[in-house]
Amino acid sequence: MHRRAPARPKVVQSVVLFLLTSALAGALVAGLALPLAGLAGVTTAKAHDTVQYLPQDLKAAPVSQKSIIQAADGSLIATLYQENRVPVTLAQISPLMRKAIVAIEDDRFYEHGALDLKGTLRALLRNQSQGAVQQGGSSITQQYVKMNLVEKAKTPDEAAAATADTYERKVAELRYAIAVEKEYSKDQILEKYLNLANFGDGAWGVEAAALHYFSVHASRLTLPQAAMLAGLVKNPTGYDPTNSMKRAKERRDVVIRRMQELNIVTAAQAATALKTPVIDPKKVRNVPNGCANSKYPFYCEYIVSQLKNNPSFGKTPQAAENYLETAGLVIRTSLDPRIQKAAEDSMKKHSKPSDQAVAAVTIVEPGTGLVKAMAQSKPYGNKKGQTSYNYNVEKSYAGGYGGFQNGSTMKAFTIAAAIEKGVPLTYRITSPQQIDLSGKKFSTCSGTTSDPDYKPKNSTKTILDPSMIDAAKASTNTYFLQLSEQVGLCPIATIASKLGMQDAQTMKPLQQVPSFTLGSAGLITPLMLANAYATFAARGTFCTPLLVTAVTTSKGKSIPVKGRSCKQALTPKVADGVNYVLNKVMGDGGTGSRLKFGRSDLAGKTGTINGNIAVWFAGYSSRLAAASVVADATPKYTDLAGLTLNGKKIGNASGSGTAGPIWETALQGALKGLPSTHFVQPDDKTIRGDVKDLPQLKGVLPPIAIAQLQQLGFQAEVAPAPVDSDAPAGTVAYTSPRQEDGAPAGAKITLFLSNGSRAMPPPPPTTPGPPGIPPTIQLPPGWPNCPPTDPHFPNCRKR
Repeated sequence: MHRRAPARPKVVQSVVLFLLTSALAGALVAGLALPLAGLAGVTTAKAHDTVQYLPQDLKAAPVSQKSIIQAADGSLIATLYQENRVPVTLAQISPLMRKAIVAIEDDRFYEHGALDLKGTLRALLRNQSQGAVQQGGSSITQQYVKMNLVEKAKTPDEAAAATADTYERKVAELRYAIAVEKEYSKDQILEKYLNLANFGDGAWGVEAAALHYFSVHASRLTLPQAAMLAGLVKNPTGYDPTNSMKRAKERRDVVIRRMQELNIVTAAQAATALKTPVIDPKKVRNVPNGCANSKYPFYCEYIVSQLKNNPSFGKTPQAAENYLETAGLVIRTSLDPRIQKAAEDSMKKHSKPSDQAVAAVTIVEPGTGLVKAMAQSKPYGNKKGQTSYNYNVEKSYAGGYGGFQNGSTMKAFTIAAAIEKGVPLTYRITSPQQIDLSGKKFSTCSGTTSDPDYKPKNSTKTILDPSMIDAAKASTNTYFLQLSEQVGLCPIATIASKLGMQDAQTMKPLQQVPSFTLGSAGLITPLMLANAYATFAARGTFCTPLLVTAVTTSKGKSIPVKGRSCKQALTPKVADGVNYVLNKVMGDGGTGSRLKFGRSDLAGKTGTINGNIAVWFAGYSSRLAAASVVADATPKYTDLAGLTLNGKKIGNASGSGTAGPIWETALQGALKGLPSTHFVQPDDKTIRGDVKDLPQLKGVLPPIAIAQLQQLGFQAEVAPAPVDSDAPAGTVAYTSPRQEDGAPAGAKITLFLSNGSRAMPPPPPTTPGPPGIPPTIQLPPGWPNCPPTDPHFPNCRKR
């Protein structure tokens, strides 16, 4: 709080009084480092100029305090600070500590004003007789002012000015001290002093010092402990017991003897204290600083990077960082230590830091977006087998790796888009091992796209005309490529975007390319994928990933941070359909069947990218969702086959066999002890889809069949190769989708024409016979004549 500047006459009176006091004090010899002869260099005019424009009050700098980052249960994740300090009230400081600091620094503190003339002159004489500075002349109030000015300094030049051995600085210091004495009581000044002082070895303030050197609170400091801390203030580095036990003891003993001289302690108490060891090295407690020293360094760094971009903490990342390290904040996060341990245990079981491949897993809570755990195979650091990259997150800060292509885990979004358009889960598409999509146009949100030379293959074996469920279980590439071509890339990309999927390098939308459904549209992170799949688990409710749940100041005031942000991105019916399909992936015959565990309903999807550079498994229950990846993260990126994982050569990498076990162990541990959950079963309309009946076209000539389909609003195309069928050659053998399944409005119907290999010959013409006698069938040469009523007629044909 600043007072209004006084009228001119009062300023002049203050200056005159101030200069007289300064002269008597020997040029304000704070520490008496300046000789008396120096007074000749300070003119009355210069002193007047120095004082005239000083504010009437000292604007105290906010006391720098350490901030802490906590897990969801309140346990410590990390401490952030520039100065390790824990402010306390005077009542929380041992009376012995208060008396010790006053005894050695300013024993007449409670008797004088801003300047102790008697003490200063006594110190001057003593120092002159000794030929060196033995006793300080600055009062505790003056020292507090100096500490405050240093604390407020924002640049090296400002810090130098705050400590310069100049008369101008000392004149200013005393003027401020006068203002402080007017505004605060002696006890208030002493409290501020003890909280601001540097006690060496990274400890600022008496509470942090007591905890650091003795593992006790300031309220419980004993006589020898208090004396040691009081002695440190004069030279925090020189008297630091961790630097020199001998010098620290000598200084401590000076304080104890001074307390005895002042009758603060008895001779017996002093004698006992002098025999006490300075510190017990085993009790020295260091406070780790920063995320690098955190138990969860990657998670911590990601949180700090987000907070630095929060306008509530500063206009620039640098200002926000300074605020984080000085404001004494309590930052509560979403990390669940129990679930984090499950993720880390999985990493320890399935990988080693020395592996050539890297592995990572993220676990998210559906319906809240709370990021419960992040773990990866390589520990934090710069040594061999360590990394500073966080493989779970986007490249939004220096440590974010920025993702990997995610392969067939993208098929889940194609399934969602198809269900949204009314495609039945039984929808069949003929899906050979390889198809030619060269030049095939795929519709996008802005037009069309194509690949001039694109002949994709299946990486697994599948039936020729799988349903959507069959194709998901076998991860049939050719099915989902055709499905995405029919549904259109725009609806698929739109759903993926709604569920938080974007390129983890650029944070821009994924590219709408023909192979979008196979995961080549951009780079994805385990955090993104786990959170997107959590949307299916939450029946279509998408929540932005949430790591910081609350931030409060040292006084308990809340600071605005982004809280839960959820919206209905998919209808519950669409999400139920996706859950139904991906649950079948975990069943018999599915690529995830070997990863099924427990009694809860589980859903999941494998993912493998071209060249096997990365493999994925993403899956969930209604309670938790997780995504795991194993990849080569070292340029030039190579096939995982031949690289080491868990100390062994990988061999044939796959989503289920390589990344899957990491997901399984992590999620199984995370769900351990929790009640089982089940998905909501989709309704009949979702399973059967919003379909229109298809006409019976078997045996119909192609032009007629196409015309019929177009009249009903369908598209039609003829398959390039004929198929074995009992329909006449050149006519429709069957359609895809099948006539009995129907198809969504506007769907593309493929006509498969018969080669006639299984066709029955056409019935021969008949010759009328006499009345009452069956007509004779005219059969081709070599065929026996037999009446159509003959029960053996089918065998009449030539053998």
